[in-house]
Amino acid sequence: MKKKLLSIVLASVLTMSAVGCGSSAVSGVTEQTGETQSSTDTAAPADQAGSEAAGTTDAGEASTEDLNVMLETPVESLDPQQATDGTSFEVIADYTDGLMQMDADGQAVNAIAQSVDVSEDGLTYTFHLRDDAVWSNGTPVTAADFVFAWQRAVDPEIASEYSYMLSDIGQIVNAQEIIDGTKDKSELGATAVDDKTLEVKLNVPVSYFLSLMYFPTFYPVNEEFFNSCADTFATSPETTLSNGAFVLDDYQPAATTIHLTKNADYYDAAKVSLAGLNYQVIQDSQQALMSYQNGDLDTTLVNGEQVDQVKDDPAFQAIGAGYLWYISPNISAVKELDNLNIRLAITMALNREAITTDVLKDGSAPTFTAVPPQFAAGPDGSDFSANQEMFSDICRYDADVAVENWNKGLEELGITELTLTMIHDADDAPIKVAQVVKEQLETTLPGLTLELQQMPKKERVQRMQEGEFEIALTRWGPDYADPMTYLGMWITNNSNNYGLWSNAEYDKIIDECTTGETAMDAKARWSALYDAEKIVMDEAVIFPLYTQCNAELISTNVSGIEFHPVALNRVYKNAVKK
Repeated sequence: MKKKLLSIVLASVLTMSAVGCGSSAVSGVTEQTGETQSSTDTAAPADQAGSEAAGTTDAGEASTEDLNVMLETPVESLDPQQATDGTSFEVIADYTDGLMQMDADGQAVNAIAQSVDVSEDGLTYTFHLRDDAVWSNGTPVTAADFVFAWQRAVDPEIASEYSYMLSDIGQIVNAQEIIDGTKDKSELGATAVDDKTLEVKLNVPVSYFLSLMYFPTFYPVNEEFFNSCADTFATSPETTLSNGAFVLDDYQPAATTIHLTKNADYYDAAKVSLAGLNYQVIQDSQQALMSYQNGDLDTTLVNGEQVDQVKDDPAFQAIGAGYLWYISPNISAVKELDNLNIRLAITMALNREAITTDVLKDGSAPTFTAVPPQFAAGPDGSDFSANQEMFSDICRYDADVAVENWNKGLEELGITELTLTMIHDADDAPIKVAQVVKEQLETTLPGLTLELQQMPKKERVQRMQEGEFEIALTRWGPDYADPMTYLGMWITNNSNNYGLWSNAEYDKIIDECTTGETAMDAKARWSALYDAEKIVMDEAVIFPLYTQCNAELISTNVSGIEFHPVALNRVYKNAVKK
């Protein structure tokens, strides 16, 4: 017996609509990818798509203008199986649909999948694809496109950072064995029964499996087109295909401008009002504000003193972004940071309220837990991290206790002073936060010198992945509404466990919550996840700082942009510009 999609209740995973503003088993929006270059000429001409873009739609009279959007960081990759940063995900999702999309409330709704059947035991998903879904070169979207893409994601030769989305998170049959190199990618539990039927087999039931389907790692790739691009895939408009609301027609790696045009052949084109999207990468907040005031941007971020200037503007909005900003110590490579008292001293010396109130001023919330608040709800509907004082014995601002721990640590190490280097992004907000962190730590902890090294985000992430850092200011955003999206980072040898911390008890708890008996009991699982979080906090593996809220100016003639704290932060399909 099978249950239709509309009758499925994903009760254990409730996506909350906004973050309050005023792996192995892990997934989050990180900031990494590789780049390729050159192009091929097999894609449909972008100007053809653009010439057919205008017209009256069900959403209202189509705009004759593009929506002009500010990006604070460049796109790192447009390869859906290689991209890992939120900016890249946003742009990829502009022109690519997966099996499912997010609705305005963040719930999974049909996209390329017209319907889905789920077996009674929850181990088999059968997706029935739309007949009218086509790529921008006129080729139909088929089940084989998903099989090819998913096999790429777990292929060890591709080495996707998000391969664990299919193994540990999605629990797709044979995914882990393929990643480990013990089985061929052709044995992945995803099969094209026919052109319009995709069958997926799971190891264990995954309550949030449908919500994973709108995450870009699971997006389809047309194999014939991919092969025609050789090693240039997704590096230019000519080497990308669209099956979504827009078509990419202007992009090159590290570009400061990106343009997309409405896709006239999109199956849901009647609901797309915008003529196109025009992205501008502006990393200086003052320049971005000036561009908005000059009418060159329809939406832009503001922070710091700018918020005081514009907070009464009708265009001002504070919108939850979902990202947890934190400091990551390299516990394995830096012997001083392997000392627990040193780590406890640092986290207790951080005045998080001062950072959010005096520096950011954008509604970001001081955070004292490894899992940020207001994105994951438990079996009873309560916020997993509502209690921000849960770990106040080891994570709060207390200068006296910080000094006490610091002195103990120095004594244990046999030193009287310590110099550390913190790497951080060369973007406006991270620069300001890093400067305040330096001031706070050096003022509170005698003998500490904190040197700052700013660099492009891509370089910072690469340094962390290679373990070439001492401490780093970084962020993590949730890809699905479950605490595991954060807690999975700290599993031994997880690719995002940059400090190489390891704890056997922690690993056991996470394993039980993923594939063990605990995974089948919602209440027991929730309780166990708290136990895991306590270990991470007690060991000061992470120094949480704040949960990001974006202070934005959005022109009053723009409506319908959907904001989400999970997976895709901004979606423009239903946006309208009057």
